Amino acid sequence: EVQLVESGGGLVQAGGSLRLSCAAPGFTFDDHTIGWFRQAPGKEREGIACLSSSDGSTYYADSVKGRFTISSDNAKHPVYLQMNSLKPEDTAVYYCAAAEGSIVVVTTPLFEAAYDYWGQGTQVTVSS
Repeated sequence: EVQLVESGGGLVQAGGSLRLSCAAPGFTFDDHTIGWFRQAPGKEREGIACLSSSDGSTYYADSVKGRFTISSDNAKHPVYLQMNSLKPEDTAVYYCAAAEGSIVVVTTPLFEAAYDYWGQGTQVTVSS
């Protein structure tokens, strides 16, 4: 069982930045797709970004494109989500997820059912 642990959430003013981290203690992302999802109060969970651990290719939802960046270090984890120019509508619980197979970043990049492992989530609150 792969355990994913998110960190880095918190309270920030609109226009500010946060960096979330997703770690997998004792596990290395080898042939995986790592994604970030979020769920705002009263809304469905949405995928916002994902990354292939094999070649570093990425995919972003339109809602965060140009503001958020997903990346990983040379050891392939942790995986980071750098969030800039934050808006109040970015307020949500942010989840890290991992899918078996780096091809997911191409085939079904932000499709929840494609992901096999999930973290517990970290709260991000953006004040206006």
